[in-house]
This record gives sequence, structure tokens and C-alpha cells, in this order.
Amino acid sequence: QVQLVESGGGLVQPGGSLRLSCAAPGSIFSINTMGWYRQAPGKQRDLVAAITTGGRTKYADSVKGRFTISRDNAKNTLRLQMNSLKPEDTAVYYCSAGGTTAQAMGIRSSRYDYWGQGTQVTVSS
Repeated sequence: QVQLVESGGGLVQPGGSLRLSCAAPGSIFSINTMGWYRQAPGKQRDLVAAITTGGRTKYADSVKGRFTISRDNAKNTLRLQMNSLKPEDTAVYYCSAGGTTAQAMGIRSSRYDYWGQGTQVTVSS
């Protein structure tokens, strides 16, 4: 049963922008640290950005200053604004919620992990 639903991926030229969205049930969204991970072919899945219920954020060094994570609590939606995209940003992007993402923020948590199905982002000319 899919709980997190991503949208907004696609093909964009280098230097362009995309905005990813992740819709979640309120029961999941309201109590969990949320995040975005990405996985390129042949590589492991890595944290891109995360945000706590209180709005504290964390970014991978490779996206700092270019990506912005936010959460719309009224709409139970997580977003990732991606600017100045580079070819190396090409990957499948996954929305996440739960303990693993909280731990990435330095929060001790044993909450259940939820993952979206992923959305492809391709940066190419």
C-alpha cells in the first residue's frame, strides 16, 4: 500500500529548476521527520535533504545553496525546490518519513519507515 506519493520529476537542462512534491497521509506527515533521498544507477541511496516536524533542516553538501526542502503542514505535503541543476543530480528521488530519516537528523527514533515509489529526475542537455 503506497503511503507517500511523489510528483514533479522530469527532464531538465543543466542550470534549470524542478520542484518535487510528496503527498502523505496526515497521520504520517504530522509526526514524522520527512526527507528526500536519491539513487543514481549503480550507486547507493543517499540523503538529499530532511526536515523535522519543527522545521529544522539538513542538506547534503552537494546540494547546499541549490535545493530547498519545505513542508506544508496544511496540505500534508513535502516539497523539494531544486535550482541550478547539474547532470550529477540525475537520479531517482524518493520521499521518506520515519525513523531512518530522523536518525539522519541526529534524532533517536525507532519509528516505522515509509518510502515513496520514486520519481525520475534527469538533468541533460
